[in-house]
Amino acid sequence: MKILIKNGHVIDPVNNIDGIYDILVENDKISEVAKNITTSADNIIDAADKIVMPGIVDMHVHLREPGREDKETITTGTMAALRGGVTSILAMPNTQPAIDCAENVELLKSIINKTAKANVFICAAITKERLGKELTDILKLKREGIVAISDDGSSVDNDELMLPALQKAKEQDILVISHCEDKLLSAGGAVNLGIISTRLGLRGIARESEYKRVERDLKLAEKAKARLHIAHVSCKESVELIAKAKKKGIKVTAEVTPHHFSLNEEAVLGFDTNMKMNPPLRNKDDLAALKEGLKNGIIDAIASDHAPHTENEKEIEFERAEFGVIGLETELAVSITELVKTGLLDWLDLAKKLCLNPARILGINKGTLGAGCDADILVVSPDKEWVVQKAEFVSKSKNSAFLGKKLTGAVEYTICNGRTAYKNPDLG
Repeated sequence: MKILIKNGHVIDPVNNIDGIYDILVENDKISEVAKNITTSADNIIDAADKIVMPGIVDMHVHLREPGREDKETITTGTMAALRGGVTSILAMPNTQPAIDCAENVELLKSIINKTAKANVFICAAITKERLGKELTDILKLKREGIVAISDDGSSVDNDELMLPALQKAKEQDILVISHCEDKLLSAGGAVNLGIISTRLGLRGIARESEYKRVERDLKLAEKAKARLHIAHVSCKESVELIAKAKKKGIKVTAEVTPHHFSLNEEAVLGFDTNMKMNPPLRNKDDLAALKEGLKNGIIDAIASDHAPHTENEKEIEFERAEFGVIGLETELAVSITELVKTGLLDWLDLAKKLCLNPARILGINKGTLGAGCDADILVVSPDKEWVVQKAEFVSKSKNSAFLGKKLTGAVEYTICNGRTAYKNPDLG
């Protein structure tokens, strides 16, 4: 099977390609990137006036299976990913049961092999049942093929547990992804602590609950000489701490979500529970710091933190509603709208944040369009506007923070492992 993509504006940060090229795909690999390829192909895609870039690598996704298939499944989650231009996913371990042992990794791999429509990599838990009391067997988990460990959704509170976790991860060359939250400081909160929380009469979540834990985990990572990745950074103090740690030589990387760099705490004024996430939307100064962190390279990656919930869990009182929003189908368009169209990042920068850097952080062979690489490719109309509508989501859950918003940048084709896995219905 051959696919020929013609006349696209190809973006590949690995090979520093930023211009008009053709791409030839043979079976599951990219065989050639050049101008005016004349080889015959089974399928020819006219990408004139389109951006062609590597498939997105989303390193923070909750697929909910096994255990909460009412929210999302491997099938629906990966189909949603493909609609959003995401070809590789890191599945987080807060499933039921948690991915905390070799047997549960095997269970998840079996489901992935049978039902996944995109590439799914596995993140296992740091502690058994994610309870923060006993470490998992990191060596056995690595032997099963996991690429990272995290108790995401929870932070490992005990320093005497987190340090050996980092040390063992260092021994096995496994990435530790940290959900930085001190629940003694955040417990019971629903929104950012500040004027808006007071105005709404909602209990606030102090920014200290995040950045104090970032500070602790950076110190422990330095002591262990381990690789640490900070998930869903939301406040300026965290960005400052990460910047200082990088200058010091600590092996730290960080991610930000599209909702955190595009929305602020004022979005919760209407008590819309789709604006309730953890960490919460912060203030305008934090949003500016996150964008600056993306621009100057302190924040390495953009990740969706795709967190599907049922309507019953969201369409209730704000205080009782679950934290989290979906993001696989909107992360690219929000990034284009907020970062590229505003001039904050260029296309090469965006491809680094969405594709190359996440792949490198995870140590997976993705995020580039070089000859011989996996044929995971995204074709996007960079100026096409569309409105986010609930009925059009492929995800099983519809709890998006961007419902009704006009975004710029529409995915036209997603090629995954050499096959056309998604084609925009508007193309006919």
